[in-house]
Amino acid sequence: MGNKIRLGILGGGGDSLIGVVHRIASNMFDRYELVGGCFNPNEEENKSFANRIGVPLNRVYVSFDVLIEEELKLPVEERMEVISVLTPNFLHFPMAKKLLEKGFNVICEKPLTTTHAEALELEAIQKEKQTVFAVTYTYTGYPMVRQMKDMIRRGVLGTIQKVDLQYYQGWINPVIHKPEERAKVWRLDPKKGGLSCCIGDIGTHAFDMLEYVTGMEVKKLLADLNYLYEDNPLDLDGTVLIRMSEYCKGVIRASQIATAEENNFTVQIYGSEGSLKWRQENPNELVHLTEGLPMQVLKPGHDYLSDFSLDSSKIPPGHPEGIFDSMGNIYNGVAKALRNEVHDEGAFPTLHDGVRGMLFIEKVLDSNANGNTWVDL
Repeated sequence: MGNKIRLGILGGGGDSLIGVVHRIASNMFDRYELVGGCFNPNEEENKSFANRIGVPLNRVYVSFDVLIEEELKLPVEERMEVISVLTPNFLHFPMAKKLLEKGFNVICEKPLTTTHAEALELEAIQKEKQTVFAVTYTYTGYPMVRQMKDMIRRGVLGTIQKVDLQYYQGWINPVIHKPEERAKVWRLDPKKGGLSCCIGDIGTHAFDMLEYVTGMEVKKLLADLNYLYEDNPLDLDGTVLIRMSEYCKGVIRASQIATAEENNFTVQIYGSEGSLKWRQENPNELVHLTEGLPMQVLKPGHDYLSDFSLDSSKIPPGHPEGIFDSMGNIYNGVAKALRNEVHDEGAFPTLHDGVRGMLFIEKVLDSNANGNTWVDL
């Protein structure tokens, strides 16, 4: 194992999409060794899955609490160094809190918690313990997103004056019209999904992406949400007007009932000197528009890109990089932080990004509930 980081995983077993993304991502730079975890609350399925992926059964635990108890019995040089929390939303806070209190580093799926107050509590503990904590807003790991961030912070676009982010999916549409079907979807259950469905699941990706690439913070917002049915408790669609400053305004649009859409996440940033456009469904192209010049299409792996972008590319130009690579770059950033190596400040989304995401969700819900009024963040 050598100097590899000892990784544990909570959740992500069976046919979990996010589970395989995290496992592959952790292997991508040869920085981690998956040494154990609790992948499923069902003991037999937990062991069966661990056996299938080759994790030693002596480090596969019947529950989260047992994992903590047994790992703390091990010498520091043998116990898990960082634990990834890939469980449904309502478990993020209690698991992350106990992990932080016991001194573990954490990688957590988003949304960070189910309330902003819980997120602030985690932030306070993390500051006290001085542990590394990443929140996996996955799309920040794409090389061309990192190129966008670098160009904006170097002033290539001039003063940012307009932002437009859209995240449209259609996956809920086939089930939402049948009460018996939507009752089976945990993201539509407030007890498991939290305060919000659409905004909490994908709207926060757009919000985090906006603040990530621009380096600015949203100051005010006005939201209009759609629940589609009176007996459906969580939002399915939303439009959020935002103000980042007096002269920089824009919109975040998110929907999970955009019929037949797949994963249409589009980021458009407009400055006084130019603009940038990026689409998640075609992530290897970054469009750069400059007044009076032909459109440029920037692609990964070329020498004309920033060091930050190139550090996030693993293969030569012309070879597509995707969602696994993006998550891999986040895991690599966490590895650099854990090993005290030099890394870009945008190498991975931090706990603070997760806190901001929870604040965004609650303020969107407040604005909508108060008759679509402007609220401060």
